Amino acid sequence: MKNYDIVIIGGGPIGIACGLEAKKKGLSYVILEKGPIVNSLFNYPVNMQFFSSSEKLEIDEIPFISKEPKPRRSDALEYYRRIVTSNKLNINLFEKVENISKTDAVFSITSSKETYKSSNVVLATGFYDIPNKMNVPGEDLKKVSHYYNDPHYYAQQKVAVIGASNSAIDAALECYRKGAEVDLIIRGEEIGQRVKYWVRPDIINRIKEGSIKAHYNSTVKKITEEEIIINTPEGEVTLANDYVLALTGYTPNFNFLKKIGVTLSADEKRLPNYDEETMETNINNLYLAGVICGGMETHKWFIENSRIHAKMIVKSILSKKQ
Repeated sequence: MKNYDIVIIGGGPIGIACGLEAKKKGLSYVILEKGPIVNSLFNYPVNMQFFSSSEKLEIDEIPFISKEPKPRRSDALEYYRRIVTSNKLNINLFEKVENISKTDAVFSITSSKETYKSSNVVLATGFYDIPNKMNVPGEDLKKVSHYYNDPHYYAQQKVAVIGASNSAIDAALECYRKGAEVDLIIRGEEIGQRVKYWVRPDIINRIKEGSIKAHYNSTVKKITEEEIIINTPEGEVTLANDYVLALTGYTPNFNFLKKIGVTLSADEKRLPNYDEETMETNINNLYLAGVICGGMETHKWFIENSRIHAKMIVKSILSKKQ
């Protein structure tokens, strides 16, 4: 059984930042990632472009060189992969953490491959794994996906895109430009205000000219093999449909947090309990890092404003060792 000062769960940018900081300060550590390096970024759409400029995605002051002011998914994969390999970080890939328990001051972390002992645990697991479900008939059909990858797949198909955030708008525009017939189903009365500023005018103009059909103040009632039925202000509307991209957002794994004893706020935000100075939860020596800190407010934390969590956490751990 392996024993470490820190076990870091999640090999995304913030988990990597925590590993770098632990190594720099001479702490023994391991990063456990259930997929490839930066698994969530790997599963982003192939053409995805970040809202942030490259310097805001940097960790540990390692330069992120990008040809474009706003780097793309491929740039980020190369950047974070090189950080891991060049710094010889201790990261175990394709190893999912299944349980965390604590006896006295020692954590036992059970993964799909191994059991680890550690004095400290950092949860940097993000929120991309559990989609927000619509809970409508037909949502489990093969034609329905809560993730979007490559627009080529949807060429010459009738595609309903559900949502008004960056992921939904990007998908709608890319699928339209590959020859799909796109219906955009939006619960609110407008395109989301947080949509990337250079993309928002594009989608508004495509809707205005009729290239993409937008259904505002609308929700999905039912999905069948050949149709999607929506509720609109004008009444029920049935659309011919081949595929549904339900890009309605994602949520952290609250069940896992509760299972290991992290308390959550009672309101709809479901904010986890942690110290904003140290990132330590209500469980001593169990820390949170990155977007998981925001509960349902998944838009609150990004790489650029949570990369500092690594230094805060390691500083707290070191202060307890003195």
